[in-house]
Amino acid sequence: MRALLLVNPKATSTHRRTRQVLIRALGAAVDLTVEETAYRGHASLLAGTARAKGFDTVAVLGGDGTVNEAVNGMLDGEGEPPALIVIPGGSANVMARSLGLPNDPVEATGAVLEALREDRRRTVGLGKATWDDAAIGGGVAGRTTRSRYFTFAAGMGYDAEVIRAVEGLRAAGYKASPTRYIGTAVRHYLMTDRHRPALRLERPHSHPIDGIHMAIISNTAPWTYAGGRPVNPTPWAGFDTGLDMLGLRRMGPVAMASIVQQIIGERTGLARGSHLVQLHDEEEFTLVARRPTAFQLDGDYLGERERVTFVSVPAALHVLV
Repeated sequence: MRALLLVNPKATSTHRRTRQVLIRALGAAVDLTVEETAYRGHASLLAGTARAKGFDTVAVLGGDGTVNEAVNGMLDGEGEPPALIVIPGGSANVMARSLGLPNDPVEATGAVLEALREDRRRTVGLGKATWDDAAIGGGVAGRTTRSRYFTFAAGMGYDAEVIRAVEGLRAAGYKASPTRYIGTAVRHYLMTDRHRPALRLERPHSHPIDGIHMAIISNTAPWTYAGGRPVNPTPWAGFDTGLDMLGLRRMGPVAMASIVQQIIGERTGLARGSHLVQLHDEEEFTLVARRPTAFQLDGDYLGERERVTFVSVPAALHVLV
């Protein structure tokens, strides 16, 4: 088996010595080619060449952002994409943990080697978001339609604002960590607009729902982790079903305290509250914003958008796990 390993050298939970050990272990099991990512979007470009170069699988040693880039590169083209291998190297590693892999990169590599020996793989569905980018000058002629797959989650509103703030801190040299995310979320709550909801939910053959402050879209559960504790706003979401969504129509302190209490930890039931908008196993829906609203995919901030359509893509990818 020929494998392309994409390594993010800036991944937060590995260092060079650990990466070399993991590379040697994988190299003993497959015909391995190693590429280091050097800039944002590089993993997508590298993974996009894998099919043409005859690789059977693309392995990613990095965080969720690197995994997302690789998946989008692998699916950018015709024909059957290579299989995916995920080795956690970031701060949250939601995709890897959702697949049942250990959060430790060494232990996860051991599980991956076992999957390689047994050719043990599963098929997973993905989400896909589509939106328009306005060019200078505006108008219909000045817009370009863009789309991107996501592996575990997307969001519009407050959660994307927090991700934008954390990305700014990382660019300034601060390390991402659960504590930093939580602290940023608390501080940013005081700055977000909690009084003028921007979002409207539109679905085929359904009446629109207005007055949504923020929306979490999930392709699997949990949505993320607070350290070792899962955060489960959409506990019924899974790789084998359509997309789920949790929308908040109130963001006052009492409402937020209630929802936070309900979604932290292992959950099997949905959160309760008349101010919640909840979807399960949806094929397609659209969020329309009254004003430009922060937007993220798999923890990657993608700017402010006014209309994003989310579609479930069943059986999109094979994963060795």
